[in-house]
Amino acid sequence: MRFVLACAATETAQIEGISAAGATRTLMAHTPPADAELIEYGEPTLAPVVPVSPDGCPTPAIVTRAVRECTDFPLLVVDAGLAAQTGAPTVDLGDRPGGDIRNRDPVPNAVAIYDRGVELGESLPDDHLVIGETIPGGTTTALGVLTALGEPHATSSSLPENPQSLKERVVEEGLTASNLAPGDCAEYPLEAVRQMGDPMLAAVSGIAVGALSRGARVTLAGGTQQIAAAALVRHQGIEAPLELATTSFVANDPSSDVQGAAADLGLTFTVTDPGFDDQEHVATEHYCAGVAKEGAGMGGALAVAVERDVSMAAIREQLVECYDRLVGANGA
Repeated sequence: MRFVLACAATETAQIEGISAAGATRTLMAHTPPADAELIEYGEPTLAPVVPVSPDGCPTPAIVTRAVRECTDFPLLVVDAGLAAQTGAPTVDLGDRPGGDIRNRDPVPNAVAIYDRGVELGESLPDDHLVIGETIPGGTTTALGVLTALGEPHATSSSLPENPQSLKERVVEEGLTASNLAPGDCAEYPLEAVRQMGDPMLAAVSGIAVGALSRGARVTLAGGTQQIAAAALVRHQGIEAPLELATTSFVANDPSSDVQGAAADLGLTFTVTDPGFDDQEHVATEHYCAGVAKEGAGMGGALAVAVERDVSMAAIREQLVECYDRLVGANGA
């Protein structure tokens, strides 16, 4: 098994109230690079800070790192269009961040990213790929892609209160700018990414298609953003078995129905509860309050831990160690 982390940025994340993936909108650009460094090295290298939400929730990448320290899974970081440099070694598929979906052509290189992703997925030797993602604002671009594809699935949010009406308004403005109606891209999935999506979705769907074409097992690690990636795979005409592994925080989110969406797309659906209710620590309390929920492949990493018979208690213990090492005991 190899864990693949696709990293990218979209200017859509700069819309006020869209994302909690960064303490400030200025620092959001550093969240994906820092996530990659955290999972690769256990600490930021070039990134200036450990990513936290505006109210102090640590990035899910710390959870994924804790799983990696317990399971030692191999990692491949994919740069699909970062806005800031990462110190983690990468395979580059994109050459620019995505634009604001309220403007036409936010991902003009969607086809090129996808094609490179297919080639990468075909070339990797692993029997099983677990593909995670990190991109602030990604649930809004996921909603844009799903709408353009004609897939009526609501998306979750990194915020405790899902700004669904704001995201829907942004998507409506994007459809108008691109002269699209819902479902217009059902037969042209990469056009949905080009006009309403982000570079990460082009990369993840391409890698998945490439790996599936050679018979590999593919697990999309995440929540509703990976539902959008799965929808892109299905709209490419790929009917091969495909898995979605997410967290209980996403699965229990009343503002979205990720299980129903997975069923509609014919996905094997796995939910892992890390038992954060049993751990009194700043590293876990925000998740129990509905912040973050998923990201940086957290749900897929937790599923890997279960497959390898690593207990959630051991993951929580390692998470606390990682957090205290990075941020200081009790967040001090």
